[in-house]
Amino acid sequence: MSISYGEIQQALDILGLPTFITKEDVKKRYRHVAKSVHPDKEGGSDEAMEKINSAYAILIEYIDNFRFSFDEAEIKKQLPFISHTQRFGM
Repeated sequence: MSISYGEIQQALDILGLPTFITKEDVKKRYRHVAKSVHPDKEGGSDEAMEKINSAYAILIEYIDNFRFSFDEAEIKKQLPFISHTQRFGM
């Protein structure tokens, strides 16, 4: 899975997380948000649950495969091919 800086930032926004967090922070926040948007809950929806599931998957994959920091400079260091492809239109 190729993750862009924009996707990571969007995932952080969806879960309401700051830039510097741990894997445990992501898990706790996911559980908290999931409880409020779960389709079985009143006011919950499948679409909202899909969004937070996707955001969670993106953040956990990045943490597991790269770093714990979601700083733009750190992401670009860990995923240099994304910056390269954007600059050269690949």
